[in-house]
Formats: sequence, structure tokens, C-alpha cells
Amino acid sequence: MRTTRYWDCCKPSCAWSGKAPVGSPVRTCDASQNPLSDPDVKSGCDGGTAFTCANNSPWAVDDNTAYGFAAVAISGSNEEAWCCQCYELTFTSTSISGKKMIVQATNTGGDLGSNHFDILIPGGGLGAFTAGCPAQYGSWNGGATYGGVSSRQECDNLPSAVREGCYFRFDWFEAADNPSVTWSAVTCPSELTSISGCSRQ
Repeated sequence: MRTTRYWDCCKPSCAWSGKAPVGSPVRTCDASQNPLSDPDVKSGCDGGTAFTCANNSPWAVDDNTAYGFAAVAISGSNEEAWCCQCYELTFTSTSISGKKMIVQATNTGGDLGSNHFDILIPGGGLGAFTAGCPAQYGSWNGGATYGGVSSRQECDNLPSAVREGCYFRFDWFEAADNPSVTWSAVTCPSELTSISGCSRQ
């Protein structure tokens, strides 16, 4: 299965109520990073005030393990099954082959092909939805629309709240470009559910 990367600042689809059997939907933030309690606030990519929280950035747990969040599309499955589910990805190509990343599905890749993990990495490219990050941060200098920034140095052009998450791609992730993975569903670590606020029932 392939992976890509993105960070579009939009309200993730698993943040809406009624998507899946979860305790509460994925937490969103306003433009000042304050968590929003109402799951029905309109997305910042659609003129609203709900955005991806900066703390949804990925991080290294150790040299071989990382945690983060992703948009997911799994053939023969649906949002009800994958929203807030966690998956252990084992990279099988590029220099990070053998490393593992546990991601929680917070979004659905409507624009993705089947069997695809689109990993949330700041500066990873806005992708199809370009209005959110400028709306949340006032400006956004995130490199190419698809692919994002091209060097660690370019991460310094991003807002300070998401810079560390951008550095992750050039440090732990070794600038791997869309590495392939094997994957399995796993129980979410509390480190992820405490950030997203979302646990499956």
C-alpha cells in the first residue's frame, strides 16, 4: 500500500458527529489553536472556523517508531469503520524501510485511491484544498501544492506552531517520498487519543 503526505488545515471529516461509533468526534481548533467543543462548526476550508489542530503533527517516539495522524481510504471499508481507528504502518521502501509509524485515522481521503494512507505532515502539501491554511494562519508558505516544502530549511517559512512537525519529515522520516507500507489495525495508544479526543467504542 502506498502513502502520501498532506497538511491542508481543514476540519478533518472524522471531526463531524455521527460518522462512526466513537466517544466523541476528532477535536478541531480555531485559528488561535483553541479547541472547539462543537463538532458541527463549519470547516475553515469552507468559510468556517474549524481547522486541524497544530498538535496533530507527527512526532518520533524513538529512532524506529513514530506517532501521527492520517487520512485513510481502505478498499471495501468505509468511514464508519476507519474513523479514529489506529493503524500500524511498517515502511517497506526508501531509507526508512523497517521503521514503524502508528497513525490514527482522523480524515477520509475522498480524493485518494483505494488502500491509501495520506499522512498528516505540516508542509507536506495542501493538496486539493488550498483555502484552509491561509485562513487559519493568515498566510502560508508551504511549498508545492502537492508535495509541499522541499527542504528542512523551508520548514522555517511555516508558522511556528507547525514547524516541529515539518522538521519531522526531514529528520525521523528522512525525506522519504511516498514510501510504501504494510499495515494492520491496532489499538490506539493513549498518546494519540489524548490529542484527537476520539476513541472508538
